Amino acid sequence: DGNVSVRLGPDTLLATPSGVSKGFLTAEQLVLTDLTGALLPDERQTAAGLRPSSELRMHCEAYRRRPDIRAVVHAHPPIATACTVAGMPLTEGILPEVIVGLGGIPTACYARPSSAQGPEVIRGLIDEHDALLLDHHGSLTVGKTAFEAYLKLEKVENAAEVYLAAQQLGGIHRLPPQEVSGLMAIHRQARASGCEGNGDV
Repeated sequence: DGNVSVRLGPDTLLATPSGVSKGFLTAEQLVLTDLTGALLPDERQTAAGLRPSSELRMHCEAYRRRPDIRAVVHAHPPIATACTVAGMPLTEGILPEVIVGLGGIPTACYARPSSAQGPEVIRGLIDEHDALLLDHHGSLTVGKTAFEAYLKLEKVENAAEVYLAAQQLGGIHRLPPQEVSGLMAIHRQARASGCEGNGDV
């Protein structure tokens, strides 16, 4: 489930199409769109009935708001999505590598999937975060490459798995506030320098 896009130029995206399993996707099935998510004129002939996902509107919003973003991954990671269903935010200062690598994982307000509200609910969050949870709907991660955005998706799901396991083992023990502040300073410095790594500390 989900969709992936890469920015090829100022107004051109390469994206996975709607209704095709990502596990069986071929290069020929990828579609070219503009920054509104509409198929490019020449692409209408070659797409052979394939169309971009309606969720691509969220991707387009991320690209419009952040010129540094070159790839977006929207997915439905089960444990992270379950956290949104249970009302358990992943914004707590728990894992150092999440704080350094992502700065936190906020949850956007609920928007009906594929609706015009999807871009609206990420607007205030995507400016400052590379990973978001979508209430009752999954996640959105961004990066300089599709692989980087995918690795951030893995970090989101790993954080959710640790959070769940810790709850089952007796509860969450948060990092001290001063440690969270120090780790956030490292995150901000890396972001400002454009040298965000994989979050290892």
